Amino acid sequence: MSTATASFLVHNRPPLATLHFNSKPPRRRRVVAFSPRTWPFERIVLRTGLVCGGARRNSPTTASAQPLPEGDGDGNLRRVLQFSLWVAEGIYILWLFLLPYAPGDPVWAISSDTINSLVGLSLNFFFILPLMNSAFLIPYMAIRLDSADAQNTPTKSSQLASVMTNGAPVVGLIGGAICLISTLWALFGRPDGNFGGIADRWDFLVSYIGSERLAYAFIWDICLYTIFQPWLIGDNIQNVQKSKVNIANYLRFVPVVGLVVYLVCLNLDEEV
Repeated sequence: MSTATASFLVHNRPPLATLHFNSKPPRRRRVVAFSPRTWPFERIVLRTGLVCGGARRNSPTTASAQPLPEGDGDGNLRRVLQFSLWVAEGIYILWLFLLPYAPGDPVWAISSDTINSLVGLSLNFFFILPLMNSAFLIPYMAIRLDSADAQNTPTKSSQLASVMTNGAPVVGLIGGAICLISTLWALFGRPDGNFGGIADRWDFLVSYIGSERLAYAFIWDICLYTIFQPWLIGDNIQNVQKSKVNIANYLRFVPVVGLVVYLVCLNLDEEV
């Protein structure tokens, strides 16, 4: 080794103290990433104890994702709700269709006048039989709990579904207007027809519900729908425009009004 080379190495090497105290290993940064597969079904439990749950719209990034197994608590709650709904369906069928104890005639003793009244009343509900509402709605609510995983599986929307989604605000406004007009008509309609005032009309409504099975069953349908509406809207609140989520979330507990607000405030920029 030449003298010049030795002198260069001696004068240009880093001091020993620098090597010992300053050559620290680089700090490791902790990177937290949320996998897209956890969004549709799972609850994310943060260190603060907050629990976030909900379903998102279908997106291409979740097409091949597999849901993680749900907790025992959620599964038990779902089974209890499902069992309660099937019990309610049994009570509904027995009390309103088969047993003779409710006002009016059961199905097996129904008269021709009642059938004619049933068909006539369907005109007021867009040709839907009033007695058959919750008879199908309760099983639907129970079955959708059993297929919670399947309903979150991304699927391509059909053309009919797209048309219905795009027309939802129009349907909501028309339905809300019809409900408002019907309420005003029941209270003040035909003032010159000798139908009496509001008190007289209320007395007639009470006596009608107490004597007709169809009217009595319709009160059951109203009560059940009051329970199901906030449930259904709450499960689909992510489809509402972000700026309207709070108002839709509060008004979903108000029958009819909550449904109208939900339909009008749907986010049509993305497929539901």
